Amino acid sequence: MRVIAGEYGGRVLRAPKGDATRPTTDRVRESMMSMIHSALGFEDVCVLDAFAGSGSLGIEALSRGAQMVCFFERAPQAYQTIQKNLATLGIDGRRARVQKADVLSSHQGLYGTFDLVFLDPPYAYDAATIIGFLTELHHNDNLAHDVVCVYEHDAKDDQSVDNSLASSPFKLLKRKKFGDTMVDLICIKDGEER
Repeated sequence: MRVIAGEYGGRVLRAPKGDATRPTTDRVRESMMSMIHSALGFEDVCVLDAFAGSGSLGIEALSRGAQMVCFFERAPQAYQTIQKNLATLGIDGRRARVQKADVLSSHQGLYGTFDLVFLDPPYAYDAATIIGFLTELHHNDNLAHDVVCVYEHDAKDDQSVDNSLASSPFKLLKRKKFGDTMVDLICIKDGEER
């Protein structure tokens, strides 16, 4: 696994051993970054990498100009992998914060507003839980009004995602399928109040 483009482009990233995490493939990550670039860009954005795994999504955003990334990862080995990847690249605490915690139960202490949110949870998490989490962030003023949320999930769950979005303050901006993986860009519905 490598950083695809930007300041750290071509640099190799570690991945946690075992099957506790499911790192996003380079192909999917490259397409995902292109989708984000078209919708928002990366320059000076603040990013939440909510289920960080190896940290590859957040690191890719930093490489492309993000101001800061807040990584959340509860698995000890994955948390250590993120720390090692950041250290290898020379990324310090001014640009990256790593929380060893479950973002779903620890996000109440989040400070600041995020412009970009990566959601790459284990496929066992259902869409209602993930969209519910986003809704809480929205109500707590943790999301910019023009936030872009990137949700990677099992392609079989697209209808469940659509149903969860229908009753939320969010809408689907774009959807792309990669084999068994679906990537959705989600934004706040026009005129939606906190």
